[in-house]
Amino acid sequence: MRLFIAGIRKLVRRPATYVLLVFLLALMALIFLALGATADQTRARPGAAAALRVLTFPDAYGFVLSFILGLGGLLAVMYGAATAGSEWTWGTLKAAVARGESRTGYILSTFASLALLIGVGLLFAFAAGVILAVIGAGLAGISTSGISDSAALGHLPEQLLRSWIGVAEEGALGFAIATIAKSQLAGVVSGIALYFGESFATIFFPDIVKYLPFSVASAAVGATTGTTPGGGAGAPTLDPNTALVAVIAWMIGALLVASVFTERAEIGG
Repeated sequence: MRLFIAGIRKLVRRPATYVLLVFLLALMALIFLALGATADQTRARPGAAAALRVLTFPDAYGFVLSFILGLGGLLAVMYGAATAGSEWTWGTLKAAVARGESRTGYILSTFASLALLIGVGLLFAFAAGVILAVIGAGLAGISTSGISDSAALGHLPEQLLRSWIGVAEEGALGFAIATIAKSQLAGVVSGIALYFGESFATIFFPDIVKYLPFSVASAAVGATTGTTPGGGAGAPTLDPNTALVAVIAWMIGALLVASVFTERAEIGG
């Protein structure tokens, strides 16, 4: 618990914690507000009804979550990589080991702190996304009466929990990669390459990609809007419960790799 709290205090002071969240919110604002402001032109185009569903509640709840899972998942990879890489480049892991801390305990507590902040960021981003969708709907002249839909609201807690686990799993991948590379930059670049590599692989190996980390994170929530790798139209996905098991397996695997590597790594003097 001591290391966990120390990890939270450490991460909340780092610029990446806020920069990545602001970036996510800025892009959501750009999309939702632009769609609302250009609704009159959009209605004259083919597929207008599908495009404006993004601003129509209760469907808008799902689109906000899908956006967070897509771009937010990529940002979580970068955040995880930046966090783990800094432990090596800034020497904080070395200092902790010198104090007699367990290497595995330190790594796992650091990730636990990271996962908690990811959860807080997800809730904040979701709330902001819903507000932006309401504003966009107002600009487009779309009724927001569906915002109080009882069925949609009843499913939100479970969907948010699944989303948190999914985004945390993506953060764990970046965390593990940067731990192996002992570098923030290498971890971020490798994580981004893995994210887009999985997306492109969907074209050639759809039956394999559906088991890969970003695809299962999307499928665990039931995201179908195509904002995440493997989420495009016609791409096969696992059922949400099976995908959730796969998400947890990927997360445990990533943390196990990070822990084993840290235990065996030469930290030295």
